[in-house]
Amino acid sequence: DKKVTLNLQGESAYLIGNPALLNSVIYNLCDNAITYNREKGEVTVSVKPQKGTIVLEVNDTGIGIPKEEQERIFERFYRVDKSRSKKVGGTGLGLSIVKHALELHNAKISVQSKLGQGTNMTIVFKTTNK
Repeated sequence: DKKVTLNLQGESAYLIGNPALLNSVIYNLCDNAITYNREKGEVTVSVKPQKGTIVLEVNDTGIGIPKEEQERIFERFYRVDKSRSKKVGGTGLGLSIVKHALELHNAKISVQSKLGQGTNMTIVFKTTNK
């Protein structure tokens, strides 16, 4: 509905893990990046194998997340903007699922966001290949 463009970048990377959980990580991050984007915004998903890691990034040009809220977004049922909850739907569980799925894969997620400019979610998976 918002005419958001999805860009895919990077190269193939081999990761041993639970396919259903990894799919839910990517789905939830992309769903949020699209849902909280602006009209004609962009979402860029990139995969970069690096020394002993695979870096997955999801960048958007959306509404952003206030600095003081960024630590809490991974809590179950937490919503940054409660007034938008009914309008955009969802349960407030997506990023909690992401956090727990990543913990099971020994991966770390970091958030960089600026209000009105967008959000970058960076995940670093450790791999057995050095």
